[in-house]
Amino acid sequence: MFWLLLLLPAWAFTATACVRLCLAAMRAAAADPDPAGVLGEPDLSLYEAAFLSGGPQRVADVTLLSMARQRRLHLAHTGWATVVDPLGRDEIERSVIGAIGPEGQSRIAPVRTRAARADAVRRLADRLVRSGLAVPDAGGLTIGAAVRQVRAAALAVAVLAVAALLLPLEADTSRLMVGLWFLLPFTLSLSCLAIARFEVHPYSPWASAAGQRVLGALLRRRRSGDEPSFLTSVALRGIRAIGEPELRAAFAHRDAPHRE
Repeated sequence: MFWLLLLLPAWAFTATACVRLCLAAMRAAAADPDPAGVLGEPDLSLYEAAFLSGGPQRVADVTLLSMARQRRLHLAHTGWATVVDPLGRDEIERSVIGAIGPEGQSRIAPVRTRAARADAVRRLADRLVRSGLAVPDAGGLTIGAAVRQVRAAALAVAVLAVAALLLPLEADTSRLMVGLWFLLPFTLSLSCLAIARFEVHPYSPWASAAGQRVLGALLRRRRSGDEPSFLTSVALRGIRAIGEPELRAAFAHRDAPHRE
């Protein structure tokens, strides 16, 4: 009967993960004020699109690139940011300049981190949450996190099932029966994943269902070839949308020493 000691945690993992997924889906549905799109599709600012697509880090990246394209900030391919114009045009630009520091020069990687944690970005997030476009911070209870837990539970059930089948069994216990007992929680986890895939995909840690609809509308309206399109592409896709080698090197650089 040692296999029962493995079956109990298999059920516990599966039940906990599936319940969390259901709660996350219910919470996301309750937070969606416009399930049928009645409220229309509000226009997003560049910062708002960046946050809904990639969170605070994406907002910092877009701000750095926007200032660099306007030649108010120099982003060197060696991974350093230098302030050219110390007067930010909005609070997020001012937070980036503040993240660079009083010397006017800093490595890009810590600037991105500090700017993403700035109060200005937090206020942006709060506005999007109040408008129903962003997912509120609820201790990690998001659909994406819950789906990952269900996947982990399914993997754990499979591992526990293999371990149980390798154990010596009593004479009146068949390995087929043991496998069927483990098949139940495994099937439950896969069913929850299938339903989530059909009902609430894609899983975004930042944009609510309403926010994802607005982002989808923005993608459909986006035009290529002009300057706003470049920044919009970065806002929606991240730094992988940067086509210029020097700018890509600036963001990819990690450990080269500073040289005067």
